[in-house]
Amino acid sequence: MEPVDSETVVLRPGVLGSEVDCPVRWCRSSRARRVSLRIDARAGAVVVTLPMRTARRAGMSLLATHAAWVMQRLAALAPPLPFAPGVEIPLGGRPHVIRHDPAARGGAFLDGATIVVSGAAEFLPRRVRDFLRAEAKRRIALLAEGHAATLGVKIAAIRLKDTNSRWGSCAPDGTLAFSWRLVMAPGDVLDYVVAHEVAHLRELNHSPRFWAHVERLTPNREKAQDWLRDNGPALLRIG
Repeated sequence: MEPVDSETVVLRPGVLGSEVDCPVRWCRSSRARRVSLRIDARAGAVVVTLPMRTARRAGMSLLATHAAWVMQRLAALAPPLPFAPGVEIPLGGRPHVIRHDPAARGGAFLDGATIVVSGAAEFLPRRVRDFLRAEAKRRIALLAEGHAATLGVKIAAIRLKDTNSRWGSCAPDGTLAFSWRLVMAPGDVLDYVVAHEVAHLRELNHSPRFWAHVERLTPNREKAQDWLRDNGPALLRIG
């Protein structure tokens, strides 16, 4: 998929609705067979995907037809939450306050329910993000190794990504990939996603055998799926 550009489009949700500004990201895809819309929670915009030879006016027509849906979905997004001093962000599902201490050493580290960040203020967002990624890698690796031992499988590697839709994935070569943002979710949610991907090392499908492996590894499936459906998009708005 090739990003084309971004712009603000004026939409009118409903016959009697007033005009509103809508942030739009245009993309072209060689695999797309029709024009489609999706909400990019992280960017707070609607993404319009066009087949390679389709004119932009077709995307505008689809936007106009679904204007009410688009604006409703955008309005329902959680407000963006930056990495900044005094901001409270979740870690393991529990609130932690970011505190800037220029004289401290060690980049960013935990002090109880506080994430202390050292150094110059302009480095704070990157250092918080680096801390969360490192903490995600540590927690995910610990869970994955335990689940892999239970199933008698081997993990080729663990990768961290920052995806918009998939919380985890398993490649045919045994590489597991996870969104680092899962470290902000409750522990039982993280455990479920890790167990889900480790189970794919035995069954690279979603057959009854696969789900039996997941049930063996974690009791958190239904609760975690509900939490990710209801709260997952808000994690994309942090940082």
